[in-house]
Amino acid sequence: MKIRQRKFIGIMATIGFLVVYSLIAMAIGGQYVVGQGLALELPAFILLGVGWTPVAMVLIRWMSKPDTEN
Repeated sequence: MKIRQRKFIGIMATIGFLVVYSLIAMAIGGQYVVGQGLALELPAFILLGVGWTPVAMVLIRWMSKPDTEN
């Protein structure tokens, strides 16, 4: 697969993942975290805020692989 194809697929996958992840994070934060006190809210929002980065790192690593010969 050529790098241009991987980048297009990776960008679409990243956007789709971020939309779904943000909706889930907002639902979790609104349902279980808000109003529980600073001791729970701060770590929860930090974890929810950076929880998307491992998936994005995997996608970026995959997108930047060199072209393969067919």
